[in-house]
Amino acid sequence: MNQSRVLTPDSCLLTPDMEPERYELFEEPRYQFDPDRREFLRVAGGGILVCLVLGEAFAQQRPGQGRGRGGLGGGGTQELGARLHIGETGEVTVYTGKVEVGQGSRTSLSQVVAEELRLPISAIRLVMADTDLTPNDGGTSGSGTTPRTAPQLRRAAAAARELLIDFAAEQAKVERGSLVVADGSITHPPTQRSFTFGQLTKGKKLTKTIAEGLAVTPATDWKVAGTSVPKVDGRALVTGKHIYASDVKLPGMLHGKVLRPATLKATLASVNLKDAEALPGVTVVRDGEFIGVAAANVHQAEQALAAIQAEWKSEPQPSDTELFDSLKKDRGGAQGFGGRSSPSQGSIEQGLAAADHKLQATYTVAYIAHAPLEPRAAVAEWKDGKLTVWTGTQQPFGVRGSLAGAFGIAQERVRVIVPDTGSGYGGKHSGEAAIEAARLAKAAGKPVKLVWTREEEFTWAYFRPAGVIEVNSGIRKDGTITAWEFHNYNSGGSAIAPLYDIPHQRNESHSSRYPLRQGSYRSLAATANHFARESHIDDLAHAVALDPLEFRLKNLKNERLRAVLEAAAKQFGWGKAKAAPAHGFGIAGGSDKGSYVATCAEVSIDRSSGRVEIVKLVTAFECGAVLNPDNLKNQVEGAVVMGLGGALFEAIRFADGKILNASFSRYRVPRFSDVPVLETVLLDRKDLPSAGAGETPIVAVAPAIGNAIFQATGNRLRSLPMVPNGLKV
Repeated sequence: MNQSRVLTPDSCLLTPDMEPERYELFEEPRYQFDPDRREFLRVAGGGILVCLVLGEAFAQQRPGQGRGRGGLGGGGTQELGARLHIGETGEVTVYTGKVEVGQGSRTSLSQVVAEELRLPISAIRLVMADTDLTPNDGGTSGSGTTPRTAPQLRRAAAAARELLIDFAAEQAKVERGSLVVADGSITHPPTQRSFTFGQLTKGKKLTKTIAEGLAVTPATDWKVAGTSVPKVDGRALVTGKHIYASDVKLPGMLHGKVLRPATLKATLASVNLKDAEALPGVTVVRDGEFIGVAAANVHQAEQALAAIQAEWKSEPQPSDTELFDSLKKDRGGAQGFGGRSSPSQGSIEQGLAAADHKLQATYTVAYIAHAPLEPRAAVAEWKDGKLTVWTGTQQPFGVRGSLAGAFGIAQERVRVIVPDTGSGYGGKHSGEAAIEAARLAKAAGKPVKLVWTREEEFTWAYFRPAGVIEVNSGIRKDGTITAWEFHNYNSGGSAIAPLYDIPHQRNESHSSRYPLRQGSYRSLAATANHFARESHIDDLAHAVALDPLEFRLKNLKNERLRAVLEAAAKQFGWGKAKAAPAHGFGIAGGSDKGSYVATCAEVSIDRSSGRVEIVKLVTAFECGAVLNPDNLKNQVEGAVVMGLGGALFEAIRFADGKILNASFSRYRVPRFSDVPVLETVLLDRKDLPSAGAGETPIVAVAPAIGNAIFQATGNRLRSLPMVPNGLKV
C-alpha cells in the first residue's frame, strides 16, 4: 500500500476564528489510503421544497472541510440548504445535519416545525445527520442546535405555511387573511372550503428560497412549541426497537478488530501476521501503522487479533502524580484549549492596593472520561465506488471529511449516516471507528462492523482536559470585590470571565504540553472555571463574614444570574436551616453559552468514615424561551447527575503510557445510590430567544457541593475530584 503519511491520534484542529463557545475538536485522519474517484447525482421529488440561504453553518467548520448538501465551500460562496419538503400527498419532511445523542433535539426541532405549520408533532418526519440528504449544520456541539438550527427550521416552516396560504387564496379566490391553517389543511371559514396540504402541493415542483427576516410565531403564542410533548421515538428507545450504529446489520457483513499499541504513543517495532493470516475466513490488513482483522463473527476476529505477534517501542511517559506540576511548568503557545482569554480591564495592582483582604489560591482539575453509554461503533460498506458508513458521531460532515482524507477520495463519494446515538458529551467529534471499519471493508470486499470495547473507549478516546487554575483577588471590608486575576493552564477559556461587577480584572487561558489526548467535553472548560471561581467567591464571602448568597448579589449587576440565584435559594429554603458540624449548605451560579444556572447543595458528612452524602441539589435554570419543559428538566437533571461524578470521584489514572482504570469496575461514575433529591426550577423567559441547555447545568454542581463541604467541615477542597477516596474530617 502507498502510505503517504500517518497522523497521531493527538492530531486535531481547533479553528481559531470561532467564538469560544463554538470551538470544536475535529479529528484529522490517522491513516491515509490509496485513492479512487466517482461522482454521483441526487434527484428530488415533486412538491414544495423550502430552502434557506446558509451562512451560519459555515462559521462552524474549518476552511476546506468540505461541502455537504447545501454546505459551503472553502471560498465562502453562499448556497442553498434544503430544509423542508411537503410532498404531493401532504407528508412533511424536515432536514437537519444535527444529530440526536440523547439531548432531545429530534423532539424539540420537530416541535418548532409543527408550531409554524399548525400541525401535530406526529405529522413531522425529521431526517437527521445523513450527509447525502441533509445540510451541513456544523456538527452537534456547543449547545448550538436550539439557538442556531431551530430558528432556521422555524423560518422554513413559516415560509412553507405562507406559500400554502398563497396557493389556497388563489384557488378559493379569497383574501389570504381570511384563511385559517390547522391540522394539515387551510380553511376559509365563511364558505367552509378547505384544502389539505397535499391538495395544494399536488402537481407542483416548486423551490421556495427565503433569506433572513421572515416573521415566525412569537413564543407567547406557541401551542406546540413550549409544551411537554412526549419524546419522539421514545417507545422504540425503551423497548429496544431503535437501531443504533452498533445494531446495523448488512448482508454478508463481517466483524472487525484493530490491533492497538501496547502503550499510549507507542510505535510498531515489528509484527508477524502469519498465524492470523492462516486462520480460515479471516482477512488481515496491514497498511502502514494500521493493522486490523475482519472475520465472520466477533469471536473469530478476536482469535485472529490474538494470533498477531507484535513488538512495540515506547518512550518514557509521565504519570498522573506529575500531572499538575507539568501543566504549569511545560507551557505551550499563547492560547489554551477550548477558548480565548477575556479582555483585561482596570489595573490588578490598583485593585489589590484598594483591598482590605487579599486571597490567593490554586485549583486543579483531573482528566476525566466521557464514558458514553454506547461506545464508538461503525458499519462501513463500499459499493459501486462509493463508501457509506453508519456511525455514532456528533460531526457527520467532519467524519465524512476525515474518511475522504484517509482514502484520498472526493467527499461526494462518501456518505455518513448517523442513527440516533447513545450519548456523546463532546466525546464523539472524531471518526476513528468509521475509518477503521472502512479500511477493513475495503480489504475484505464486504461490509464490516467495528465496535470498540469499553476498554478501548476508555483508553483511545480523548479526555476532558486537566487543568491548573490560579486565582489572586482583593476585597474590601464591606464585601466589595476590588481585584480579580485568573489564570487557567491547559483546560481552557470557556466562561473564564466572571459575571460579577469587578473593576480590576484579568482572565487568561494558557496552553500547556499535555500528556494525554484531550478534547471537547460537556461545557468544555466552563466546569473547571466555575469550580475555581465560585469556590473562591465563597472564600471571599467567608473572609468578610457575609452570607454567600448575599455576597454574590452585592457584587452582581447581571439580572439573569441574579434571577437564577434567587430562584434556587427560594426553592432550597436558603438561610432557613443553620449549618451544623458535619452538615452544610452551599450555593454557586454561573453562565455559559447564553443560559444561566444556580445550584444549591446540602451535604452530610459521616464523621466515622468521612463519607460525603449529597442530601439535596436544587437547580434553577434559565435559557430563554423554553421549547419543551419536561425535556429541559431531563437535560438539567442529567447534567447535574453527570456533574456529581466529576465533582466527587471521576479521574483518569495513568502511568508509563497506560490508563490504569480503563473499565467501569475501576473508573467510578455516579450510581443510583449517589443521586440525591433533585429539584429543578425552570425560568421560562418568553421574551428572550431560546438557548441551548445540554451543557450549562453542569457547571455549578461541583462548586455548590464544595462550598457545602466547606461550611460543614471548614475544609476547602480545591481539586476535582474532591473526594475520590472519601473525606477525612
